[in-house]
Amino acid sequence: MLLIDSFSYQSRLRYINTGEKFFLSILTLCLCVAGRCIRLDLYIILVMAALTVLAGGLSPVSYFRLFLIPLSFLAMNALVLGLSLRETPLELFSLPVGGLYLTAGRETLSAAACMAATALAGVSCLYFLALSTPLSELLLFLKGLHLPALIIELMMLIYRFIFLLLDCAGKISVAQRSRLGNRDFHTSLSSFASLVSCLFIQSVRRSGILYDAMEARCYDGNFSVLRECLPPKPSHLVLIAAFEASACLVLWLAS
Repeated sequence: MLLIDSFSYQSRLRYINTGEKFFLSILTLCLCVAGRCIRLDLYIILVMAALTVLAGGLSPVSYFRLFLIPLSFLAMNALVLGLSLRETPLELFSLPVGGLYLTAGRETLSAAACMAATALAGVSCLYFLALSTPLSELLLFLKGLHLPALIIELMMLIYRFIFLLLDCAGKISVAQRSRLGNRDFHTSLSSFASLVSCLFIQSVRRSGILYDAMEARCYDGNFSVLRECLPPKPSHLVLIAAFEASACLVLWLAS
């Protein structure tokens, strides 16, 4: 079982109506992207983290480790966007590089910080949905919204195969390192080429096995999954509306 799947199945929010969680995360995501306000983004990050950790029961350490992945990536992007090469230095700092200056100003750093905060707020919304809703239930909900069946099937297959191939690549890499497959640059290149070729062969083999398994189970073009009837609760809808209203209020006060 994938790590995110295991967290979603263990979450205390799993048995809440999928539509409630979906619209809460998507509406909040649209609000933070449209608002582009650091205060609103921080508010959304805190609330979504509290819902995932406190209400969902996820370990704070596990959530922080998952959050470090996009955080490190966005920190590097914000650093690149905040710095620029110019003929004239800006007000914060400047380093001479040849005939130019590696410099940064308040506006560029502010724009980079705003971009990173908005992206992290969006990630926190999607983490809330992914860590509280199993993929099968989410796909069934999207099917209820009349999303084309082909897109739903591709989403499920791609999601599964990405992590299966990552797991396979990790095992191959461990085996190569245990045999000193990266002792020098030439050996590392050879090991990487072998890893890619093995992954290609494994992906073709596993896709064939998967198709044979589906055919043996009378696959007719649709994934049939048992669905639990979890109707939305009026109290939850009121809380979602109150949260969205509070987010709009934070945006209005910050503007």
